[in-house]
Amino acid sequence: MRRAVCPGSFDPIHNGHVEIIARASNLFDEVIVAVSTNYAKKYRFEPDERLEMVRETIGGLRGVSVEPMGVGLLADFCKLHGADAIVKGLRSTVDYQYETPMAVMNRHLTGVETVFLAADNRYTHLSSSLLKEVQSLGGDVADYLPRTVLKRLRNASQEP
Repeated sequence: MRRAVCPGSFDPIHNGHVEIIARASNLFDEVIVAVSTNYAKKYRFEPDERLEMVRETIGGLRGVSVEPMGVGLLADFCKLHGADAIVKGLRSTVDYQYETPMAVMNRHLTGVETVFLAADNRYTHLSSSLLKEVQSLGGDVADYLPRTVLKRLRNASQEP
């Protein structure tokens, strides 16, 4: 059985993420979506909310599960879960330059390979940060977010 991990903070998960996860589920027998926390980032949603949004969004995909990554190295998470690969979506050469050193280090640490999937052109401009900013300023981001996520984002923007 070939198992892969799709890591990310998913604050919030958007259609670009969903597209990469769905494609990964066609390539691997099992895909674990690892919801991580980068302590250098400021989050709109708490870890439990992000886990719930991801589960609601991708619950219908065959062979896909969602787990909190917890503290520690992604390579160790992969080893613990018996994953052969890490799947990362690339929007541009900037993403490639950022991701390549981590891919090499993860392979060095535990032998896990990183598979890069080029993002669909409809989503190459998307990031969770951009979507949060545009939505907070009144812009329409409905085409880029799953309905349940859009509803949560709108509700979060109305809270004091």
